[in-house]
Amino acid sequence: MARKSVIQREKKRQKLEQKYHLIRRSSKKEISKVPSLIDKWEIHGKLESLLRNSAPIRLHRRCFSTGRPRANYRDFGLSGHILREMVHAGFLPGATRSSW
Repeated sequence: MARKSVIQREKKRQKLEQKYHLIRRSSKKEISKVPSLIDKWEIHGKLESLLRNSAPIRLHRRCFSTGRPRANYRDFGLSGHILREMVHAGFLPGATRSSW
């Protein structure tokens, strides 16, 4: 189980990313449309002034049940060992995992 502070930090980043998503996207569109290099620098300065944690690259996918940051399967939202336990317990019908 991940520390609660780390999970809360991730949730905070997700909220910030959603809040600034439209601003960031519109600024990037403006950069591509503006022909002047000086204007591009000004728009880029606006992008740099946004919060760092509002950037989508800062988000990290975590396991839904344990909060583990590594070995996550996108389709299920679970880490590998939790997915394996659930498949063996029969909670995910149709999914097969090798057991040795």
